[in-house]
Amino acid sequence: MDWECCWDRDAVAPGDCPNIGEGDEDLLESPRRRILEKCCDCPNFKRDLERFQASGHPMGPVFSLIHDEYRRQKIHIQSLISFLDNKSLEIRFLHELGSVLQSSVDLEEVLSVALTAITAGRGFGMNRAFLLMTDHKLDHLQGYLAIGPRNYEEAHQVWDEIAHNDMDLQTLAQSFRKNKLTAERVKFHDILEQISVPLSNTTHILVKALDGKHPLLIENAYHHPDVDPEFARLLGVDTFLLMPLVSRNRRVGMIIADNCITHRHITAEDMHSLETFTFPVAFAIERASLYERLQEELNRVTEAHTKLKVQQELIVRMEKMALVGRITSSIAHSIRNPLMIIGGFARSMLKNTPPGDPKRNFIESIVGEARQLEGVLDEILNYSDSLYPTKDFWDINQLVETALRDSADTLRARGYDCTFTAGSELPPAYIDFKQVSYCLRTIIQCDLNGTGHERLIDINTSRENGTIVIRIQDHGQYISQEEMDAIMVPFSSTQEMGAGLGLALCKTMLEKQGIPLNAQTAREYGIIFTILLPIRKEEQQ
Repeated sequence: MDWECCWDRDAVAPGDCPNIGEGDEDLLESPRRRILEKCCDCPNFKRDLERFQASGHPMGPVFSLIHDEYRRQKIHIQSLISFLDNKSLEIRFLHELGSVLQSSVDLEEVLSVALTAITAGRGFGMNRAFLLMTDHKLDHLQGYLAIGPRNYEEAHQVWDEIAHNDMDLQTLAQSFRKNKLTAERVKFHDILEQISVPLSNTTHILVKALDGKHPLLIENAYHHPDVDPEFARLLGVDTFLLMPLVSRNRRVGMIIADNCITHRHITAEDMHSLETFTFPVAFAIERASLYERLQEELNRVTEAHTKLKVQQELIVRMEKMALVGRITSSIAHSIRNPLMIIGGFARSMLKNTPPGDPKRNFIESIVGEARQLEGVLDEILNYSDSLYPTKDFWDINQLVETALRDSADTLRARGYDCTFTAGSELPPAYIDFKQVSYCLRTIIQCDLNGTGHERLIDINTSRENGTIVIRIQDHGQYISQEEMDAIMVPFSSTQEMGAGLGLALCKTMLEKQGIPLNAQTAREYGIIFTILLPIRKEEQQ
């Protein structure tokens, strides 16, 4: 019998077999491999086998049976090989995923890896994924994050981008977190903010799946008896997969996955594959959340420690200031009585000494020095009193007007004019009235022996940025900014500048109340004093 097929030859010339193409040339010299890999599926071989069976030879049916069984086994083996290849890829993917999840304690990194794994083509290949987190304080399951396209055009762009960038899972997740995480949150904000289910609502499909601790494949969602129609319309798909995230019996959250673009059927194998993925994700999310809360507590404890340290330093400083206050007050009171007697006798002697008496110059010197010492003692006593301010709410415009009335004689004697522009509808300020009044009088009456353009003081009050501002501009005096800064030191006095007359004391008093006192100088406008008064108790330091 003449055979059409070349399977019975030991060697075949190139071109004799139509099934042997480029790259298979080694099969030309190997009959066994050629028969197993090519000839059994060759149409000529099948016709030869049919002719052999039709010839009536008793082995004809046997060969036909063997050939059919061989082809069936070959298909089965190819199917197993394909299955094993897929499982190998899945195992490598899960190993890569597990390595990333186990090494990370950053919640956003964990979530980026998890959602990227669900939607990446080299991962589970779903079109879209929503992550819901359990808020144990509010006892709610709340929408937190989502990833995926909203339409086919966006999906096509994303798939093209992934296809042109050969990146592993971790690189994909890092790229997503860096470039798209915020955008995805915004994109799905309208859906995420509407997914909020009380954990006590055991009839809701999400809570059912979470309590059941097993994935649920929801099909025909629009007519499913357990699915709220509003929830199905919110997702916009008829089929989706629910994957509860449970770690050590703690309900961590829920992942909702679907194929809203391709509408590819979600198989039982997809569900089982994702089920093996949910436990490490739940554990990683819980660990990252705990770490995040631990970090917050650590920051809170650190902040509390810093505040405690500041308070301790403040207490020590206050104790030192109290000691200084007691010492200065004791010294001042001890000196004041003898000084008043000396000054009184000197003034009395001065009255009874005629102008031509050679002793008058000495007596006038004693009176002047005694008056200067009395001023220093007043400054010391006021400094001692400033350590203990007593604050309440006061009308600032009224306070300024009172200070101007008390200073009127002094300003008139020095040839000064004064204008006051009162701010309208000012709220009361929380201050020590006595100390702020003293500071205003001291600033208005201060004489720094400087030279200005005109004998004029402008005062105005206003409300700015939640504080009451008092500005005092003295056009009649000017000193350099360096000299002004030096004057703000307590008890400062120089031969060139004259006495500061309590400006440093004013600064100390006001700072004890948390009130800034600034002094700016310039030759064109003189000196501007600015005082910022609080209107609420909590603004005090």
